[in-house]
Amino acid sequence: MLLARVLGNVVSTRKSEKLSGAKLLIVEPVDFVDQKSDGKPLIAVDSVGAGEGEVVLVVQGSSARLTDASKDSPVDATIMAIVDYVEYEGRRTFAKSG
Repeated sequence: MLLARVLGNVVSTRKSEKLSGAKLLIVEPVDFVDQKSDGKPLIAVDSVGAGEGEVVLVVQGSSARLTDASKDSPVDATIMAIVDYVEYEGRRTFAKSG
């Protein structure tokens, strides 16, 4: 799993039938300490209703096809949780506002 921040979305009107209705988001891996960029952005199917700016958990590989939103679909990354807070080495390094 990756900790990532949602940067934006991708709209594609023509795609595999298995992806019909799927929300595609651009996510950037972030580190656990200060949520700064920690890798190249990637596209992930949103299975939880995430929005721009939110910190999320992303699963990749064959596990990405195990959510209701991605089952039996040609996906390699799926957002499977919206993060409320992160505790790292005994201290809270991130907390969702609002």
